[in-house]
Formats: sequence, structure tokens, C-alpha cells
Amino acid sequence: MPTETLRRGDQGAAVRSLQTQLQDLGYWLGGVGDTFGPLTEQAVTAFQKVEGLTPDGVAGSATQAALARADRPTSSASGDLIEIDKARQVLFVVRGGKVAWTLNVSTGTEKPYVLDGRTELADTPPGHWKVSWAVDGNDVGALGALYRPRYFHSDGIAVHGYHSVPAYPASHGCVRVTEAAMDWIWAGNLMPLGSAVWVH
Repeated sequence: MPTETLRRGDQGAAVRSLQTQLQDLGYWLGGVGDTFGPLTEQAVTAFQKVEGLTPDGVAGSATQAALARADRPTSSASGDLIEIDKARQVLFVVRGGKVAWTLNVSTGTEKPYVLDGRTELADTPPGHWKVSWAVDGNDVGALGALYRPRYFHSDGIAVHGYHSVPAYPASHGCVRVTEAAMDWIWAGNLMPLGSAVWVH
């Protein structure tokens, strides 16, 4: 019997099963229910990225087959930190050296842009950083509003919530997650001041 393709807007037991599998592997989707909403789409996209599948956010036969045999992602880091994998465009919440949660992200385009007559590079700098400051609300700057940003680089680079988190690099250098995911990061204090952020 062919696998039922599941996508945003679908409802029912098959969606709940999909969400349960994703959550059990640590792909954050805000809780299990019967509706394939935007957070489920983000979780499917993150899973597809980790597994090397086309990140379209649709759970077709290839994605569901991969999900049935997948393991939780791993990290090369130790301790508690946030790890950002630019190549795969995902964020790992690492606890005790193990990946507790995985999120879809969109990082810098790595392309030049012009701001106030200056040419800047939309890069998310690789390296080992620390969370240095945070704003509990919208932080409005020259490039727009960042939702509840947690800054980890002196150039004003942060993990922050945004209304659009595509499957590809689209930011000016920050690391975008959904606004719901950013609320969850704050609620769980997953990026406390002084904590490590690894970007590679």
C-alpha cells in the first residue's frame, strides 16, 4: 500500500504518528496533535536537512521511510550549548554532549548587501561564541525587527524569531527560527547569558 503523503493542512491519526516520530527524535514542533501546521512543517524540513533529503517540508514516501529508520542527530560538541550547522541549516540544542532538540534555521546568505551607503557581508561568522546580550521583545534596527534576539557576536549577530524561516540561507547574518521556537528557547532558558554558541 503506498504511503500517504502528509503536508501542511492535513489532519488525523497519520499526522499524529508523524509528529510523534519527529518529536521522539528531538525535532521540535511545539507538541503532538492531529494537525500538520507550520511548526510540523519546520520539523519535517529540519529532519530532511539532517538526512540529506530535499527540504520541502512535505512528508512523502522517502521522508517517511527515512523517519522509520532514523537515529537522533549527533554532535561533536561536549557540554551544554547551541550548535549551528550552516551547511545543513539546522540548530542543535546540545545538552551533556547529546542533541536534545533540532530546529530548522535560516542563516546569512553570505552575499554582499548595502546599508547606509556601506557594503556589508551577510555572513553568519563561524567559530565558538558566547551569548552576550538579549532583548526580551522586538529589537528594531536598521535591518528591521528581531524577535526576542539572543546575541552571540559583536557584529549584532543573534538567534532570533522571525515570521519567515525558509529552508535556505536568507538572513543578513542572524540565525532565524520561528517566533514560537524563540518563545520556547526563552521559556526553557536554553541560551542563557554566557552560554556557548558554536557555528560551523
